[in-house]
Order: sequence, then structure tokens, then C-alpha cells
Amino acid sequence: MLNQNQTPLIDALKASISRPHAPFYTPGHKRGAGISPILTDLLGKDVFRADLTELAELDNLFTPESAILTAQELAAEAFSAEKTWFLINGSTCGIEAAIIATCGTNDKIILPRNVHSSVISGLILSGAIPIFINPEYDEDLDIAHSITPEDLKTTLAKHPDAKAVLTVYPTYDGVCGDLKSIAQITHQYNIPLLVDEAHGAHFAFHNNLPTSALTAGADLTIQSIHKTLGAMTQASMLHIQGNRINIDRLNKALQLVQSTSPSFILLASLDAARQQMAINGEKLMSQTLHLAEIATVKISQIPGLSVLEIPPTIKKGGFFDLDQTRLTVNVSELGLTGFAAEDMLNEMGVTPEFSSLQNLTFIISLGNKKSDIEVLVQGLKKLPQIPQLKGQYKICKYRNDAMIDNILCISPREAFFANSETIPSEKTVDRICAENVCPYPPGIPVLMPGEIIKKPALEYLQQIQSLGGFISGCVDSSLQTLKVVKI
Repeated sequence: MLNQNQTPLIDALKASISRPHAPFYTPGHKRGAGISPILTDLLGKDVFRADLTELAELDNLFTPESAILTAQELAAEAFSAEKTWFLINGSTCGIEAAIIATCGTNDKIILPRNVHSSVISGLILSGAIPIFINPEYDEDLDIAHSITPEDLKTTLAKHPDAKAVLTVYPTYDGVCGDLKSIAQITHQYNIPLLVDEAHGAHFAFHNNLPTSALTAGADLTIQSIHKTLGAMTQASMLHIQGNRINIDRLNKALQLVQSTSPSFILLASLDAARQQMAINGEKLMSQTLHLAEIATVKISQIPGLSVLEIPPTIKKGGFFDLDQTRLTVNVSELGLTGFAAEDMLNEMGVTPEFSSLQNLTFIISLGNKKSDIEVLVQGLKKLPQIPQLKGQYKICKYRNDAMIDNILCISPREAFFANSETIPSEKTVDRICAENVCPYPPGIPVLMPGEIIKKPALEYLQQIQSLGGFISGCVDSSLQTLKVVKI
């Protein structure tokens, strides 16, 4: 058993910073001496002294032998993995590498349609063919859940030659599917289960949180340590267990999608976040869950608002568990869209994680205080008290056929690299899309390269935009034009 009090990367960084020497290596600012005063006025000088390259005493991210290797071993033990890699290009690069490592050109991979745009990037890079399963969908609340074990079983029976299954756990709204059953069904075909656990890095540290992906049986999971724990933005981890993942191929894939000049500030933040959770994780998560409980109770008492909770009926595969630290608040009864409600809350000093047509989502983490919850509750209490705004926003229910009716005509890779043309959006119906088009956040593409563009998808995107949502991924974010495969 390792000593989880250790911080090998931070210790190595401290030693390197204090070593007197003349620097003739990158980065060009030479330990902060060349940084613009404008930036040092904003951030101070000390942080730039730690912005170092892969010096001998600091180890190498792709072939770690000392500080990084020990830090990753400590992380593997803390998160109950057999092996862990630190990621400095976010969970995006981990998801891309996982797909590249398990699927080649024209290999099938089974996954839900509500995947993050990084999964589509992985499909483009690998040449894999997606076999989509539509997740369960709550039309009343406008929330997509997980895929069900039953749907996965049916899909694998139709596609027994699939090379991997990928799922999202939890969703952006904190909903968790029956991952243990999904893992068991996947392993009957002796293929790996890959899990986008970007929003579930904290699950391993408290019994009142959903089961972690590794505990449920995942072969590989990617976690954004920065999203719910104490690492810096862009700092993530990839964990594996078992023998279904080819480690050599995974290492090569990670070298394709990660920078050869990793930030040691980001790496050190992963080391610190691991140590913090390994030593105090249960206590910190207890405090976080307590704050979330206070918020849920108080928000549920506000007229016109409701908080997403586990259904009182028997657990179902698509909504098997819920991360209680993730608050999804439905505002539709107020006659508001989530976009309008977010604008109002911003003026009151409250900033949610993201908004959608009917909902606001708030992340409560170890960095929140009781005073934050009080500000949140007071802000939400004011929403029903704005009569002059009530009813001015047309509530537009999510068109579930906006994505599920889309047909993949050619592979995402083929469409991405095909000759394309940009034409007015109204003329794109029944043409093959050549770009990702997705509301962001949460970054789930409504259209992706290779899909036939259908009218419901265009209408949904236009509704999102007209009501205050932001469209990303495409060249023309105004949606006046779209890029399609040239005929």
C-alpha cells in the first residue's frame, strides 16, 4: 500500500524551482522573467516559476520513470484502478485515445446518441463506425438519461462483431444508468466497456454517491478531475483495469492526442487533487452532499420550480441512480426557458453550469460554501417574482426526433474529410452533414459528420438559438449556413 500523503510531482516541482541555474530551455519566458507585466499583475509571479518543461528531474509524461510515474501509481490506488494516466488535454483527449486504442477503420463501436462531441472526434480519428442506441428520454422534463441494459443486449445481438461499447456515466444532469448490468452484458462478448465518466471523478470517495465506473465493471474510464474535484481546468485522468485494453496501443494513442509539451502546473494539480481526496475525500464529499441536500430541500419549496430526483418507483435501467451533488432545476412552470432564467440569475450574482430549454443545472462541489447555497436559493426565489417577464418566453419542448431520426449515411471520418460545400441552412435538408453542430454546453451534437440532415434537427437548433442558446462546432454559429458533403 502506498503512502497517499505523498505528492511526488509537487515535491519535484518545488525542487526544480529552487535549483539555481541559468535557463536555456523552453518556455521562452524563462521561469517568469519574460512574462508581460500585464499578466503578472493579474496572476502574480510565482505561478510562472512553476511553468517548466520536461526537465530531467521532472520526468516525461509519455515515458514516465520517476515523479510522474509515482504520482500516477498513487492515483491508480486512490481511484481503485490498475493503471492510471494523467491527461493535460482534458477528458477530450482521453476519450479520443480510448476509441483509437480499441477501434480501427470500419470497426463498430456501440454508444448512446447523447455522447459528447469529443466522441465524434474519436470516431473521425479512428475511422470507427458508430452504432447508436437512443437513451431513455423524459419528455416532460426534457432530459435524456442513459441507455438501458435491454437495449444494449438487443444491439449487441444484432452487431456481435462490435469492438467496444462506450457509455456516458453520469450524464450532464447527474443521471446514472445501470452500469453494472451494462458491463456484464458487454463482457459476454469479450469486448471492453469504455466510460465517459468526466463528471463522476468524485464517485469513488463516498458511499452515498453513485457507484464509480471501475467498481461497476468498466474496463476504461475517463474522468475530468477538474470538473468536480480540485484540479485545474483541463486536468483529467484515464484509468483502466483488467486485460481487455491493449496498453501499448493506448500509450500510442495518447501520444497522438496529447501535447509533447505538457504543463507541469496542470500535472501538479492532479497530484494535489489526488492527495486531497485520498486523505480527506470522504469528509469533503460529506460536506458537499450536505450542501446539496440543503439546496434541494429549499429549492423544492419555491413555487414553480422542481429539482430532478430519483423516481420513487422501482429503479430503471435508464435512470438507475443520481448524483445528488448535481442539481437540475426545471423552470418551465414559470413560463421561462432555462436560457432566460440563466440571464436573470447572472444579474443576481448566480452562475449555473449550463442552461437548456426547460432546465438549469448547478454543480455543487468541494469548493462551494454554505453562503453559495444561500445566494443560489435567494436568486431562484426571485424568479417567480418577476411578473413583467413571466410568459414572454415561448416554451419549446425538446423534439426527441431531432436526433433519433438522424441517419448515418457514411462514416464520420469519411464525411469529415470529404469535399464539402457551404449552403444556406434551409437547403440542407436530406444532405449529408460535414461538421459537428451542437448546443454548448453540454456539447452533445444534434448533427454530426456523416448524418443526413433532417428538418426536425434544423428546427430544434434554430429554436435553441432563438431562445438564447449557443451553437458551437460549426463554421457558421449563426446557422444561416451549414457545411455539407459535396454531391
